[in-house]
Formats: sequence, structure tokens, C-alpha cells
Amino acid sequence: MKTRKTPMRKSVVSNEQFPKKDLLRIAFDKEGNVSIDPTGKAHGRGAYLALTNEEAALAKKKKVFDRTFQTSISDDFYDELIEYVNHRVARRDLGLE
Repeated sequence: MKTRKTPMRKSVVSNEQFPKKDLLRIAFDKEGNVSIDPTGKAHGRGAYLALTNEEAALAKKKKVFDRTFQTSISDDFYDELIEYVNHRVARRDLGLE
């Protein structure tokens, strides 16, 4: 049986390649809305972030998505992102994902 190739994506924070399933997609749509995309299928341009607490905090500190999407993004979004990543990391550590 032929093995499938694992899709790889680059984290915009660390510029490291990871398997796509280990990353979180952030979507930027035509209306200018930025949202967390847990399914990876939302419309719009996507940027990926590794699911670690350090990368989420560094994304806020460097305002990575402001630069990536060439727009101004509120600190509330970054706070929501950090909270979401903390939740996903905790679930993964408990073995629920």
C-alpha cells in the first residue's frame, strides 16, 4: 500500500516547517475579518501558527499577523488566540486530542 505524503506548512512566528495537523490556521477574509480557523477550511487567506503557548505569546509581542495580513489587528484578537492555544495545549496534554 502506498503511503500518503504529509502536508507541511510553515509557522509565521518561528518560520519552521510542521505537519499541517500540528498547526492552527488563522484566516483573513475579503471583508478584512481575522478569525481562528480550527477546521482549516474557512474562506480567505490563511497563516499558520504552531500550537505552543510560546508561539502564541510571541505572535502577540511581535504583532505577527498585523505584518502577515498587512492590516491592524486588535489586542483582543491576540488575547483570544492565546486563550484558545492554551486550551488546545491543555487538551492535548490530557490526551483528549
